[in-house]
Parts: sequence; structure tokens; C-alpha cells
Amino acid sequence: MFKLTSIKSVITLSLFFIIGFSSMGNAETTVSAEVQYIFNTFSFLVCGFLVMWMAAGFCMLESGLVTTKSVSTIVAKNIGKFSIVAIIFYLGGYNLAYGIPEGGFIGSFTPWTLTDSLEQGYSGSADWFFQMLFVAATCSIVSGAVAERIKIWPFFIFSAILGGLIYPITMGWQWGGGWLAAAGFSDFAGSTLVHSTGGSAALAGALLLGSRTGRFDAKGVPKALQPFAASSVPLVTLGVFVLWLGWFGFNGGSQLALGTFTDAVAISTIFINTNLAACGGVMVAAIVPRLLSGKTDVIMMLNGAIGGLVAITAEPLAPSPLAAILIGGVGGLIVVLGTKLLFAFKIDDVVGAIPAHLFAGIWGTLAVPLTNADASFGAQLIGVLAVNIFVFIVALIIWTIMKNTMGIRLSKEAEKLGTDVAETGVIAYAIRD
Repeated sequence: MFKLTSIKSVITLSLFFIIGFSSMGNAETTVSAEVQYIFNTFSFLVCGFLVMWMAAGFCMLESGLVTTKSVSTIVAKNIGKFSIVAIIFYLGGYNLAYGIPEGGFIGSFTPWTLTDSLEQGYSGSADWFFQMLFVAATCSIVSGAVAERIKIWPFFIFSAILGGLIYPITMGWQWGGGWLAAAGFSDFAGSTLVHSTGGSAALAGALLLGSRTGRFDAKGVPKALQPFAASSVPLVTLGVFVLWLGWFGFNGGSQLALGTFTDAVAISTIFINTNLAACGGVMVAAIVPRLLSGKTDVIMMLNGAIGGLVAITAEPLAPSPLAAILIGGVGGLIVVLGTKLLFAFKIDDVVGAIPAHLFAGIWGTLAVPLTNADASFGAQLIGVLAVNIFVFIVALIIWTIMKNTMGIRLSKEAEKLGTDVAETGVIAYAIRD
């Protein structure tokens, strides 16, 4: 009797769970607006946490690629810049981007205020947090390119202008419903709007600053070893892996929703393509230098990962996995060739930010129509040219004004001592170059 009762109980429980799971499946299309709101907000917050880790990744990558004389300054620049752009984005940057009239050019520089409603589909606070972290990433790109010869406070001032004015304007042109959005420009997570913006601003700064003293010999050949050796290749590697992790939040969170079956599938696809693009960038950046010089350049491999990630960011959802590998692989190739191009023009980009972010970002944006039938090459080209020309010119003007007023470059004496001694008074390593 006991056994019979037990069997009946098992059957009853099994039927209960079957019915329950069936109901869950049928409820997929009838999930409440409140549940969607919760999941969408949760996605913003979790992906935001991942993107914030990119700040640590940039800091570690830059700290590893500069010489031991400049590590403390890099750390100070990264935490200072992050804090500055968060404040300025609250004070006016957000509304400058998202307060833009439909099809317009610029919003209003007013403080962000919370507006929450169930109809919005997600928390306004979560959205502000997520978007603020994109601003920080943009400014991080500049930091490494101009390292080891720029004064710390002019860099902070430029970061405030870039994060509070320049970036929000170009961001609003597309993501805020501005004129580029009306023109059909497509940039899913910011190959151009984030990465090329940061790269163009970095290029303007690097050109105006000039190269580090003694970086190139009399023939214009860069000195790859002492006294310009990277302080810690393992730290660079850790930084790249942290950035790689953060990129899942960067691209996945840009789906802007996790309230439906379709959203969940989309984010999963984005994760796969983001990962494979990075892998493609690594492998191409490993193979090409090997063929050219007989050496497998680990720094180039690490920057190849960044180039692959940047390239796929404009459209991480539409490509097949194979297409994602190819897009990322071309990004890695661009990093290798772009680095050589900068050397040819004696442009000193300490961390390789310009090839990895500006050049690879342009490629990724122009490649969108290859996998997304709704995008057009003409609209993509207009967006690439408009954003990069605007950012470069405005950044160059700002850098020039600061150069002619407060000065932006350290003296040769201070540069020789190292930025740690000259700018922070804190030595990162007891054993120095």
C-alpha cells in the first residue's frame, strides 16, 4: 500500500512539474511588462559591471606597456579620468546626447535627472550607469597613446571635454536619434562612436605632443628595447584578458534588453561572435609578424585581440561565427599594418591605441553591410567620416589651446626622470629600468 501511494505521489509531482514547465514555455510571449522591466534593468546593471572592469583592463594594459618610470602616473590618470567623466556625464553629457531632437545635431547641456516608468522598459538609472561607462572607455583610449610625456592635469581637462562634450555630441548623432540615425548609419556598440572617437582624439594628441625623447633614432627607426621596454608583459596580458571579459558586457549589454526569448538568443550570439572575433585578431596578429620578421610578437598578439574586439563591435549580432572570425582577423591585420604606418610617420603611440581602436574601428564599421542587409556602405562611410573628422578637428583645437596656454608636455628633464617622479612623486617599482 505504501509503495502504491508513493508511486501515485511521484506521478502527481511529475505531472505538476510537466504542467508547470509547459506553462512557462507558453507564457514566453505573455510575460508581464514588469517582469521585462526587471530583466532588462538587470541586464544593464550586470553588463555595466563587466564594462566597468574594462577600466581596470585599460589601466593594467597601459601600466604594463609603459616603462617602469611611468606606472604610477598611468594609475593616477586612469582612476582620475574615470571619476571626472562620471561627474561630467551626470552634469551635462547624458542630456547632450539623449536630449537631442530627432534627426538633430546636439542636445542640451543640463544635469541628468531620473525619469522612470514601466512603459520605458528599463530603469533610467541603470541606463545612465551603463552609458557612463562607455564614456570612460572612450577616454581610456587616449590615455595610453599620449603616455610618458603628457602632464597629468591637462590630460584630466581634456578628458572632461572629451567625455562631457565631444563624445556625447557624436554619440547623440546615432544612439540619441540624431542625424546619423536618420541617415541609416549603424553602429551597434560603438566601433566608431566609442573606439574611433577615442582613437581620433588620441591621434590629435599624439601628433601635437610629438614622440617621447629618443623614441626614434636618427634614421627614424623606433627603439624597441631599452630604454623603452614595456614594464610588464604579464600585466599587459592580464589587462587584455580583463578587457576581453568586459567586452561581453560592452557588446552584449548593447542589445539593451533581456526580457524576451529573442533578446536572450541575441545576447548569446553576441557573446560567441565577440569571443571568436578576438580569437581571429590574435591569430592573424601572431601569423603575420612571424611571416614578416620570423618572430612571434606577443605584444602584437595582445593588441590583435583588441583590434578583433573593436572590429566586431559595430555589428556583433548579424555575422555567422565564421564571419566574426574573419572580421576580427582583419582587425588583427590592421593592428599590425597600422603600427608600421605610425612608425613610418614617427607617431609615438605608446600602447598601440590608434591602430587597435581608430583603424580597426573604421574597418568594423564599414564591414557592417557585409553581414547586415539593412545597412548601406554609403551611410556607414558618411558616419565614419563625419565622426572622425569632427572629433579629430575639435580635439586638435583643444589640444592646441592647452598647449599654448598651460602647456601639455613635460620638460625633457622631467621626462628623463620619469612621469612618476615628476607628476605623482610615487615610484611604482623598487627596481627600475
